[in-house]
Amino acid sequence: MSKYMTKQRRTLISYLSLHADEKLSARQIEAELSGEGISISAVYRNLSELEKEGKVRRVNQSGSREVLYQYTDSAHCKECLHLSCEKCGKTYHMNTEGAAMLIQNLAQSDEFTIDKAHTVLYGVCRDCREK
Repeated sequence: MSKYMTKQRRTLISYLSLHADEKLSARQIEAELSGEGISISAVYRNLSELEKEGKVRRVNQSGSREVLYQYTDSAHCKECLHLSCEKCGKTYHMNTEGAAMLIQNLAQSDEFTIDKAHTVLYGVCRDCREK
């Protein structure tokens, strides 16, 4: 059941959808939306609800206790496998052809179906490898 759409919730979802490829802390979100009159408690409350609804993924920052959130409810995100860099934390959408091959191979060889919206592959991105 969808939650009532308050102004704060609408503002938060709008902001998150513009930053769907980013993992953000509640404090970062609150700082960006401070001019909109959204308190940190409202950010946490709405993130918790969005997580329960499957619209936000909660991620623990590698090597840190900080919790980050990523919006996953966009149509584009639901149809992609995600790649997450363990060094810089950036999340990428895997190219469609490569993802299709991986999904097909797993379905055939291991008889396993991947949930694209909730699958994240971790590794190191090209930019971090070249540094």
